[in-house]
Amino acid sequence: MEGYILRAEHEEFARRIDAENSRQNRRIEVLEESVDRFGRIATSVEKLAVNMEGMLKEQERQGERLDKLEGKPGENWNSVVKSILAAIGSAIGGGLVVAIATIFMK
Repeated sequence: MEGYILRAEHEEFARRIDAENSRQNRRIEVLEESVDRFGRIATSVEKLAVNMEGMLKEQERQGERLDKLEGKPGENWNSVVKSILAAIGSAIGGGLVVAIATIFMK
């Protein structure tokens, strides 16, 4: 009976193979769960990056609007000063015209 194995040896070998297959299957399941979790994390990070990019663009737009709003009082003040200076200049010019006209009318 050279080269043959006993049934008990074969059954023991088969049990060990089945046990190894069970261990390998469990390891594969754990790896699949890990890959799935990593995939969900990667998707979440991608969504987060897209949201952050949108927030950055919105902040830039808000910054531009804020700059305009902050500049508006300065523009208004400049307009008021110009109007006052124009009124003063007109009054002085008008006064000079009246003074000159009065001098030449005498």
